[in-house]
Amino acid sequence: MLMKSIIIADSSTIGRIGLKAIIDKMDGYDVVGEADNSEQVFVLIEKNTPHIVIIDFLSDGFDIETVVEIKRRYPNVMLLAITPLQSGATLTSALRAGIDSYIKKSCDIPEVIDAIEKTSERTSFYCGQILKKIRKESIDIHDLEVMDFSCDAIGLSKREKEVLAMIAEGHTNTKIAELLFLSAHTVTTHRKNIMHKLGVKNTAGIVMYAVKSGIVSPNRFLFSH
Repeated sequence: MLMKSIIIADSSTIGRIGLKAIIDKMDGYDVVGEADNSEQVFVLIEKNTPHIVIIDFLSDGFDIETVVEIKRRYPNVMLLAITPLQSGATLTSALRAGIDSYIKKSCDIPEVIDAIEKTSERTSFYCGQILKKIRKESIDIHDLEVMDFSCDAIGLSKREKEVLAMIAEGHTNTKIAELLFLSAHTVTTHRKNIMHKLGVKNTAGIVMYAVKSGIVSPNRFLFSH
């Protein structure tokens, strides 16, 4: 039987031990490495070419940019996130970044096994708690394909870049208007122009562009409730 290889990326030793114990009892799966930080996970992926990386990108030593970079370098590697979900923004950002499947750390063992099996078949899987969050936040999964942003200049004006950064940091149009001494109508116009120039449909697209372009750090918005 061809074994399907897995790397576990989590700064929590207990978390890694628990996951490995579950996987070791599954037929056809092999944990080929464990990483407690981003640097280690890239070394392990390069060495082992795993089928799946199970990652808690919210744990110390990892972030959303780890997910983006894994998908950029190794597009065929499937990514299963297992985290204590923080917010709808976290979920949206993760799916945008390239997470294929997503479950919570509070899921029971059968659901964890199901997630691993489905992900190994290159099928996205979301646990019941994640699906509830998706419905509550009205997140359109089909509109959250990984966006192929380049680092080339888009042609945003200085003011548009200021507005873009503030949008990515979670400010409302009213707050942005107050901070930049503009009318709310002007900010709304800037937002529409930014979305048009970036070719995105929503705020999540603006945020992802801002992160990938280095305009803002993902930590500025990722952990808000």
